[in-house]
Amino acid sequence: MNTALYACVHAAEFPAQALLRLRPDLHGAPIAVIEGRPPHEFVCSMNRLALSKGISPGMTRLDVEGLEGVKLLARSLETEAAARAVLLECVSQFSPRIEEAGSGASCAFVLDIAGTERLFGTASQLAERMRSALLSSGFRVSIAVSANFHAAGMKAAATRGAAIIGEGEEAAALANLPITSLSMPEDAREIFAMWGIRTLGELAALPETGLITRLGADARTWRELARGMHPHLFQPIEPEFTLREFCEFDTAVEEIDSLLFLGARMIDCLVSRAADRALSLALITAHMRLDSGKSHECVLRPAVPTADRKFLLKLLQLEIGTHPPQAAVESLELTAQAGRCGTVQLGLFTPQTPEPSRLDITLARIRAIVGDDRVGSPALEDTHRPASFHVEGFAGATSERKREPAVPRMALRRMRPPVPIRVLQHDARPAEFRDRQNRFEIAAAYGPWRTSGCWWSEDNWDLEEWDVLARRNDGSSVACLLVCDRARNEWRLEAFYD
Repeated sequence: MNTALYACVHAAEFPAQALLRLRPDLHGAPIAVIEGRPPHEFVCSMNRLALSKGISPGMTRLDVEGLEGVKLLARSLETEAAARAVLLECVSQFSPRIEEAGSGASCAFVLDIAGTERLFGTASQLAERMRSALLSSGFRVSIAVSANFHAAGMKAAATRGAAIIGEGEEAAALANLPITSLSMPEDAREIFAMWGIRTLGELAALPETGLITRLGADARTWRELARGMHPHLFQPIEPEFTLREFCEFDTAVEEIDSLLFLGARMIDCLVSRAADRALSLALITAHMRLDSGKSHECVLRPAVPTADRKFLLKLLQLEIGTHPPQAAVESLELTAQAGRCGTVQLGLFTPQTPEPSRLDITLARIRAIVGDDRVGSPALEDTHRPASFHVEGFAGATSERKREPAVPRMALRRMRPPVPIRVLQHDARPAEFRDRQNRFEIAAAYGPWRTSGCWWSEDNWDLEEWDVLARRNDGSSVACLLVCDRARNEWRLEAFYD
């Protein structure tokens, strides 16, 4: 008993589908896709509305421009590659064993669906679920299910909707298909045309011995294909999961609103694809190619991974508004890194914390006002320079920090800015210092601790630090840090010890 079962997913006119998938505003217009160099541009793909207007593959650009209402789009191989990856990712939800079977202007995949009845139901139910999933991703496909690999591929390419071929009914299901459904040399096709053989059913009815005698061993393969009996060694591919969306514009876009209109659709697709794997988006990179020959990039880093479309679109709007491209945009690419959004169980008496999405939007608005380098948390730099740090963006905590046992610590309270002082020294050690208001008599001084660096640049330093215990005029004691800048020959009060 034959247990093999295949489902072929066929997307016709794939160059046009790839361009229209992210352009819902063009779904109601006749679209023709052209390729080639001017003035030898020709039509390579079209949608159904353009086909109803009489457009056919191979027509020149001048012929199409003479038809009213037809919109021309340039073919984009990069857009097709991104759309193919999305289509492959969608069909991989129904079977891990997939083989590519597309040719020409079509994109097709054949799935080994044997044994998936308990997951997706009967073959007809699986085909309908697959069509619905692909339609929500922007693809119009036809699906054929058969126990023969080649029969499923040819039936899917020649029909619309879903077709289920029962086991042993392959020859009858393929009988009315044109002989052009087979891949054969042009001279053999002309011979069949002279014989009056125009369908696969007529080819399958020819005697095998006489056919091989006249056309050679390949004729046996053609006859087996026409009867749905030709065997096939399944060669599955291994798709890689990448969250990437790409769109190339036919004319460069200058308005940010038009860019965000397409970005919203791309974010919807990324969120949907990640949600199919129970994932969220942890980082999004928007890469724009400009007509000036340069590129522009924006990075969205939400505090926690999220699947909120409106929130991500708002972050993209604020980021592009803060760092707008310096020229018109020719193409837009969004790549995302997936992450898992954990849940936090709060206590009954724990105060409500702000939502991470609202906090991210607030921080983005503050950055747009004061600058990126002034919003974040301080991070120490790997240098001996005192008080050397930079500001890093906020990031959500990935794990709970371990609580260390409480130990007594001494706090150093820095003066911002440092207070200039005058120091009286005795035996090369500070004995007394004054600020603008008080006089301090030093009871004990520990040091000096000397640091220096960056002698090769203008931003060098040569410091001498002293920890001192001193008394004010009123008799109170203080512990403080005095610093002597040897390069500038000046003293300053840097900090107090609490």
